[in-house]
Amino acid sequence: METATTLEIPSCSQRPVEAAATDPADAEGPRTSHQQEAGSPSLQLLPSIEEHPKIWLPRALRQTYIRRVGETVNLLIPFQGKPKPQTTWTHNGCALDNSRVSVRNGEHDSILFIREARRTDSGCYQLCVQLGGLQATATINILVIEKPGPPQSIKLVDVWGANATLEWTPPQDTGNTALLGYTVQKADKKSGLWFTVLERYHRTSCIVSNLIVGNSYAFRVFAENQCGLSDTAPVTADLAHIQKAATVYKAKGFAQRDLSEAPKFTQPLADCTTVIGYDTQLFCCVRASPRPKIIWLKNKMDLQGNPKYRALSQLGICSLEIRKPSPFDGGIYTCKAINALGEASVDCRVDVKAPH
Repeated sequence: METATTLEIPSCSQRPVEAAATDPADAEGPRTSHQQEAGSPSLQLLPSIEEHPKIWLPRALRQTYIRRVGETVNLLIPFQGKPKPQTTWTHNGCALDNSRVSVRNGEHDSILFIREARRTDSGCYQLCVQLGGLQATATINILVIEKPGPPQSIKLVDVWGANATLEWTPPQDTGNTALLGYTVQKADKKSGLWFTVLERYHRTSCIVSNLIVGNSYAFRVFAENQCGLSDTAPVTADLAHIQKAATVYKAKGFAQRDLSEAPKFTQPLADCTTVIGYDTQLFCCVRASPRPKIIWLKNKMDLQGNPKYRALSQLGICSLEIRKPSPFDGGIYTCKAINALGEASVDCRVDVKAPH
């Protein structure tokens, strides 16, 4: 243990009495003249001090000693001094309340005992050990705490999107110690279950985000100190209704692209040689907008209406079927495409030969 003599604890309002450093001869009694010693039989010498008073304050008591309301306070303070010194306890500079605090003084220690601590027991306790003109003092700061009261009120300030803004006021009673913060909870009206949103939050306003669209929420706030959360919590009077935002579709305007173009053959006709009596087909591909008119020519003569030929046009693919060609069906075939923007044509040679 550490020795503590002539302690000065700045946290107490009561200044400890400093030990009076005296000469051992002085401790025996006041100095008198030779005549006084001989003529005063009533003046007696004090007993000699074999061991100066000294207090060993436990390390745990050098800081504020914190207890909860209802807990026991039992402090054992060792000291020395011979012969046995006189011990005195004070609370905030005043005598102890014997109805609340009991003290037992032994040969080498003093015990301070409180069965059930109250907040009024908090304060500065001082032990004084005195022997003759010498004394030692030790100071212990005791703080008795309990759970804080609830915040005084909570209000739903605003709701927008999936968010809600809350405000509340601090509790009137902090439990005789500093608050560690606030715990904010939310509850969906459908389930009624409470879920923690924020813990040990230090401000008195917050924004609760990520709320589910279509649900309604209530909120409550607990105060917290070293003893824990307040026993009760105020609940918002209004519910936060998270509504689905109305979706307005606005069609984007865009310029119509002009796809018009004059006819253009992407695949020309190919020269071919066929055999008398075997059907033959000619193919080509054209691109145009608007859709072109297709005209087939043989040796610059229009073939429209001739039953020997069948012309087809679909998706830009143009075909001409020559049914059972004869030697007279050979020649130059032309496919012509015409629309309002222009015209284009392709040619090929067809030869008809006799079978071998």
